[in-house]
Amino acid sequence: MAEITGDQRVQSEVLEGLATAVNHRRWFIELAVPYLGDDPIEIGSGLGDYALEWSERLPRFTATEADPDRLVQLKERLADRPNIDVRQMLLPHNGRGDYSAAVSYNVLEHIEDHVGALRSMRDLVRPGGAVIIIVPAFQFAMGPADIATGHVRRYTKKTLGAAMADAGLTVEKIHYANALGLIGYFMATKVFRLMPKEGPMVKVYDTLVLPATKAAEQLVLPPFGQSVFAVARVPS
Repeated sequence: MAEITGDQRVQSEVLEGLATAVNHRRWFIELAVPYLGDDPIEIGSGLGDYALEWSERLPRFTATEADPDRLVQLKERLADRPNIDVRQMLLPHNGRGDYSAAVSYNVLEHIEDHVGALRSMRDLVRPGGAVIIIVPAFQFAMGPADIATGHVRRYTKKTLGAAMADAGLTVEKIHYANALGLIGYFMATKVFRLMPKEGPMVKVYDTLVLPATKAAEQLVLPPFGQSVFAVARVPS
């Protein structure tokens, strides 16, 4: 089994910081909702921010985490949610499942064998169900923050789509998201060498810039973005 790479302390700091980006999280929550079905599993739930909000809309939800320490925190945070099951999970693995969907945000870029990880997600989902992915976009934006948090790659629509196809999935939708975020991330992390964690820059972007970016991208999909969003189907 392949563990997620990177400095766990730095990853936790970034997760805690980005938890304050409420508008960003809600946008990405909404992207996945139409494809989740009634009983999805999340791969790499981190501190549970997405799991908490998705589970409010669903009868059943499974949250997973690879890191043992973070898994303990996740179980404690979700303990009062009876419709959420919490398990440890490393990818790739040989398990099978009958979930309605597998959703994984900002995890695949940490895993060397990303095609194997996508196959594992495919095998957890019933035929016709969805595998929903968000990953960071464009290799030119790879910088110190990526390396510190354990990223082994960034993606384009083409490279993510190819990995999904190699994993035996049928791509249904794939596009870039958060165009202005890519510019901001590049400037902050590569030019000024800052970490993307809690602070005034994150708050200003999330409060003022993000809503306008989201509104514009609901009208016209951008040719680039900070993230790639993709939905693929498990063949029947």
